[in-house]
Amino acid sequence: MGIEDKLASLGVTLPNAPAPAANYVPFVKMGNIVYISGQISNDENGLIVGKLGENMDVAAGAAAARRCAINLLAQVKAACGGDLDQLVRVIKLTGFVNSTADFTNQPQVINGASDFLVEALGDAGRHSRSAVSAAALPLGVAVEIEGIFEVK
Repeated sequence: MGIEDKLASLGVTLPNAPAPAANYVPFVKMGNIVYISGQISNDENGLIVGKLGENMDVAAGAAAARRCAINLLAQVKAACGGDLDQLVRVIKLTGFVNSTADFTNQPQVINGASDFLVEALGDAGRHSRSAVSAAALPLGVAVEIEGIFEVK
């Protein structure tokens, strides 16, 4: 079963890879490593905005992080010429959580992305990770995640 077949079995269809919003590229491929620029939390209904610890709970934040992971995979697919089965493994994620100064559950929020990637990719989805707080994120989104991936 290919990766997109596995995603479909999870009810996930990858969106088109989001275009960059400023003067940068969405990914850089160097040999068999792809660096994906930060993907913000959005879905088919638009931006997922909020501040953890103020007007968004951990479950909603984790759902936003999951959407970031879906957008990361869309960028990996674009970097691989439309063939997501070129993905070998997730190497590292860096997750930024729009949160209040006293919110300390950033890892549980970013688990939404990590858990999804392991569910979708198995052991190839296991990765190193950082989960940090941000006083604000672009456009007021709840989560932004960047990633490093190994491809064929």
